[in-house]
Amino acid sequence: MLKQFLLVLIAAGAIAIAAPFAAAQDSPSQNNDQQPSQEHNRHHGMDPDQHTQELTKKLKLSTDQQAKVKDALMSEHSQMESLHQDSSLSQDDRRAKMMEIRKSTDTQIRGLLDSNQQKKWDEMQAQRGQWGQHHGQGAPDQQAPPQQ
Repeated sequence: MLKQFLLVLIAAGAIAIAAPFAAAQDSPSQNNDQQPSQEHNRHHGMDPDQHTQELTKKLKLSTDQQAKVKDALMSEHSQMESLHQDSSLSQDDRRAKMMEIRKSTDTQIRGLLDSNQQKKWDEMQAQRGQWGQHHGQGAPDQQAPPQQ
């Protein structure tokens, strides 16, 4: 009888200890849902308007460049939102598609810049890559600035 009681007590203790881990296994779906939105808001949660304003200050964009950069960022935002809604993709597939969208937008924006702005852009990209490597995001080859 005492043996049975101890086994039940040990089993209950194991369940009590394992429950938080089991709950953590269930929550990646919530984390996965949040992660793409956090990743696509890589510019401190800025919407395309805010990001365009930041780039305008840092790169001294002309009015024409601002409009084109904003269009590229709006397109990226829309694509990221669609991707975020697509529950059929695995986390790895979703992350890979996000990186493709991001790389495409970055290349598109770089193509709108003059040579001085491109140098500054490349510095900004390198800093972002360093931040991502220190925070466990992205592969180094995906963080490198696009070459011309």
